[in-house]
Amino acid sequence: MELIRSMPDGCVDVTITSPPYCMGKEYEKSRSVEDFIAVHQVVLPEIVRITRKGGSICWQVGYHVSHQSAYPLDYPVFSILSEIKGITLRNRIIWTFGFGMHQGLRFSGRHETVLWFTKGSDYSFDLDAVRTPQKYPGKRRYKGPRKGEFSCNPKGKNPGDVWDIPNVKAAHVEKLDHPCQFPVGLADRLVRATCPKGGVVFDPYAGSASTGVAAIINGRRFLGSEVSPGYARTAYNRLVSAHNGTAPVRPVERPLYVASAGDAVARRPEHFTEALQ
Repeated sequence: MELIRSMPDGCVDVTITSPPYCMGKEYEKSRSVEDFIAVHQVVLPEIVRITRKGGSICWQVGYHVSHQSAYPLDYPVFSILSEIKGITLRNRIIWTFGFGMHQGLRFSGRHETVLWFTKGSDYSFDLDAVRTPQKYPGKRRYKGPRKGEFSCNPKGKNPGDVWDIPNVKAAHVEKLDHPCQFPVGLADRLVRATCPKGGVVFDPYAGSASTGVAAIINGRRFLGSEVSPGYARTAYNRLVSAHNGTAPVRPVERPLYVASAGDAVARRPEHFTEALQ
């Protein structure tokens, strides 16, 4: 808050962050949803103030889970920001991933969300910078005045609002010492789409600086804050490696690995096999 309050109005192009969920992690002092909400009631209006007109706020959150009861943290974030004049929700992006803690009394959580807000109606958004390959790139129109022409955009398709990006676990190339590190690829797509070249990307909860790495490798400037000295050192070293071009990064465009039957380790349960016959 000391840093944010020292920043002038409209100095940030986009904020991309993932705040603490108040789940009792080693870097947290609270297990209370009420504390999460109270902090955001103070922080979010200041984030809006430092965002330039046409800028973006990308807030990545999951669920606060206590005694198998799940509370979606994007609800209070939306509630607070939607009450501020000039702030509009553009997308509720679903970030889905294949691995995580397994549950026995409810379905295992395999997604979190990114709320993308803009300040004003004339905002920066570069779709061409984040297009993905077409599923049927050679498909052509079969009738009408444009018969024979390609029916899809040759630059690629809109990635949509459901992003399948591996989360950072032990074997991930980006894994460091932070327990809740999110992938550079998640921030990378947001940086390229919402922040102009040379613009300022801000992360008030920098952690291991995944957002900072995404900003640097895409030619944007980065400003972040981290209150833990240990994580701050990790973040600094990582930012230096990003400047030097040596930071390990998994590209968001890299296809997901799907194990073949020959690679499988676990035995298929008999009732699954019977159902397929």
